[in-house]
Amino acid sequence: MVDPMPDQDPFLEHRRLLFSTAYRMLGTVTDAEDILQDAWLKWNDTDHAAVQHPKAYLVRAVTNLSLNRLTSARVTREAYVGPWLPEPVLTSPDIAEDAALADTVSTAMLVVLETLTPVERAVFLLREVFGYTHAEIAEALDKTEASVRQIAHRAKNHVQSRRPRFDTDKAARAHITEQFMAACSGGDLNALMDLLAPDVTCWSDGGGVVTAARRPLHGPDHVARWILGVLAKPSSAGIELSTAEINGELGTLASFGGNPGAAFTFDLVGGRIQNLRFQVNPGKLAGLYRGTDLLG
Repeated sequence: MVDPMPDQDPFLEHRRLLFSTAYRMLGTVTDAEDILQDAWLKWNDTDHAAVQHPKAYLVRAVTNLSLNRLTSARVTREAYVGPWLPEPVLTSPDIAEDAALADTVSTAMLVVLETLTPVERAVFLLREVFGYTHAEIAEALDKTEASVRQIAHRAKNHVQSRRPRFDTDKAARAHITEQFMAACSGGDLNALMDLLAPDVTCWSDGGGVVTAARRPLHGPDHVARWILGVLAKPSSAGIELSTAEINGELGTLASFGGNPGAAFTFDLVGGRIQNLRFQVNPGKLAGLYRGTDLLG
């Protein structure tokens, strides 16, 4: 992309916000970047002097482009091989320090957002995350304000009912993450099982490309044995585990020769891992190669 007027262009000024909007809408880094490219082309063809509020115009453009992409993407995801998980993104420590911001980009939240309709998702994000008024959202989505209020209420209730509850103690999370990596690296079944909640569920997204469970796994014994079985495979030889800020939370990054190969994120409840999500689809790891300034 050619950067026009780098010190003055509103598109570049608000790029992080625009990417954050598209990423939260779509749950994928690749699609979000495509949306930004399309939005920039649209912006570049626009008479800038006629746009009174560039930020609002750009957010509206990205939201509507994302809506169109999400509508078609849902058909593709229905035929997806195994569980579909969002693409992980490396995030900076300042996002993790802002609990409210971190929650909106967490893997758990993105999974919940997948259960909304495209319009519900757009309204929820614009209202609850970016603080737009119902009137502003109505104008952006070309709907009545009354309709937007109903959609916002329905979407908020839906998210609240499905949003998982988890511990936010950073020290506890860091401790559990270190223990998790040690148990995995050492092949210690009992130690790994002790870290898992009795009702633990594990999702793994391989997209039919690499080894992954086609269905969610339940229970400490089943989950722990599957994890250690994967790590014991010849294809896992040389794997290196390290901590990383992934989607606003401390998680585990698996690398091969210094290149990211998987991201492990989880919810911590009562000091134990309850929801464990493994993103191992090589086509969905672009956000692990980027810098940590994508989201804002």
